[in-house]
Amino acid sequence: MHNRFQPQSEYSKNVLTLMTGSTLSQAIPIAISPILTRIYTPEDFGLYAVYIAIITILGTIVSGRYELAIMLPKKDEDAINIFALGLVITICLTVLTTILVITFNDYIVNLSNNQKMKYWLYIVPVSVFLMGCYNLLIYFNNRLKNFNKISNMFIFRASSSAVVQLSLGFIKTGATGLISGQIFSQLMADIHLSIIIFRNKILLSKINKPKMIEMAKRYRDFPKYSVLAILANKLSYQLTNIIVSAIYSITTLGYYAHVQRVLGLPSSLIGTSIGRVFIHEASKEKQNTGKAIQTFKSTMKKLILIGLPIFAFLFMIVEDLFAFVFGEPWRIAGEYAQIVIPFFFVQFIISSISSTETIMEKQNLDLLFNIAILAGSMIVIVVSSSFGFKIFLINWAIVISLLYVIYGFVLMKMADGKI
Repeated sequence: MHNRFQPQSEYSKNVLTLMTGSTLSQAIPIAISPILTRIYTPEDFGLYAVYIAIITILGTIVSGRYELAIMLPKKDEDAINIFALGLVITICLTVLTTILVITFNDYIVNLSNNQKMKYWLYIVPVSVFLMGCYNLLIYFNNRLKNFNKISNMFIFRASSSAVVQLSLGFIKTGATGLISGQIFSQLMADIHLSIIIFRNKILLSKINKPKMIEMAKRYRDFPKYSVLAILANKLSYQLTNIIVSAIYSITTLGYYAHVQRVLGLPSSLIGTSIGRVFIHEASKEKQNTGKAIQTFKSTMKKLILIGLPIFAFLFMIVEDLFAFVFGEPWRIAGEYAQIVIPFFFVQFIISSISSTETIMEKQNLDLLFNIAILAGSMIVIVVSSSFGFKIFLINWAIVISLLYVIYGFVLMKMADGKI
């Protein structure tokens, strides 16, 4: 009887550990947001959003998506060689990114219609490299069940970002303060997560070229399908942000980017923590039974019960909430938020269990979904670009929410081994 209930107890403990770190780390930017919106302008936030869009698109694919495979092998020897493989790919693609930025800097600046991005583009390769390392490190720490270390890292990263952004914001450095905070905090997070791995000399000694090549072949579906899938996914959101800044204005993007940041809090605060433990528990169920349906269903129920009251309450008060917390000039952001709240609720649920396709090794279906998201986003942009920004948001939220619901049903079938 004890053994039967132990996994659920461990599952809850791991969720609580990560949620504690996430809660405290998210409390920091929440606490300083009313200050940031008063020392930075919507234009500053817009420029910051463009920078984040660029590094997010590149940073999520720079390791070849091999970090997703770190959880899957039974042997740590295989996992550390996947980690090393991902690091080598990250270094190579960072060098390539540097060459492209230097070569096409002026063209990119003109295309984005934002001259202020010119000098920040040269820093993009640094952020891309740090993001690639972070993705590899957090998955390996997750494999080692270093949930306390991950939790502490969340707090440490948020604190370092807050200190830099506030300090530079008060001396009126513009978007420089926001971007510098992101870079510094990412560096600190990487250092924090890498210590326990690089201290394990025995594990590191098992890294060798033949095994890396073997792992590259064994898990070749990740770069083959997941790179294109996540690229399509990030393009559908981040490219949309870049286009919004070009079609409407960098200030409009600043308002909307703040909406994304605030409404993304439940996913960052709760969904990501549940999702990280979900991939661990679902992977074990897959190894034992060939399916992951029990973990899938129990996790989805938790997400719905947690998310529904949060987003329903936000829908009723969000416009006044934005005006009160961030200042009356940000009321328009509250109007944008109310439009997209239903989408963020759906995304909160589905994104937290989207790793089902990784666990069941069905990355090709994930690719199709993300291509559909990208295509849907581009169609909405083309159809709605001649209308006001609110009309664009309404159309976008409806189309993308429906696609997410469809994908949720596909994931459930996948977890049950029926796809």
